[in-house]
Amino acid sequence: MAQTSVSPADQGTITAALAAAAALCSERGAQFTEVRRRLLEALWQAHQPLGAYELLPRLEKALGRKFTPATVYRTLEFLVSQGLVARIASRNAFLPCAHPDHRHACVFFVCDRCSASIEIEDPALEQLLARDARTLGFKLNHKVLELPGTCAQCCVAA
Repeated sequence: MAQTSVSPADQGTITAALAAAAALCSERGAQFTEVRRRLLEALWQAHQPLGAYELLPRLEKALGRKFTPATVYRTLEFLVSQGLVARIASRNAFLPCAHPDHRHACVFFVCDRCSASIEIEDPALEQLLARDARTLGFKLNHKVLELPGTCAQCCVAA
């Protein structure tokens, strides 16, 4: 099981993730524009799921100009389509994917108290989901699991 979480201060990891995203988009023939890069960077820096309206002022501050919510939604749609970001449906919010270089089930543990998130990649869990889907004759289109609970830091603080 691979685990990834990024603290807001971990700029080296964020820089590497942005470089990897640019390389992946280039390989796929997709443009990784400045708006897309800045939005992805804001998500990595946040260390928690953010909605479009929370991202809007961050994007405007980063680029020094006004944007419409539609621009943010289109940008998020692109990032999701490239596997760079996952949508947390229960919160209508978005998180960066730690392993965008390959398709996998995104499994996010999201703290109900502080909203911190940790992504894991678990091939055994993916195999179970694929097996169950096959048994049901079901074709999975999107594999994002969100598991709400309380993170270790909040458990200690309680």
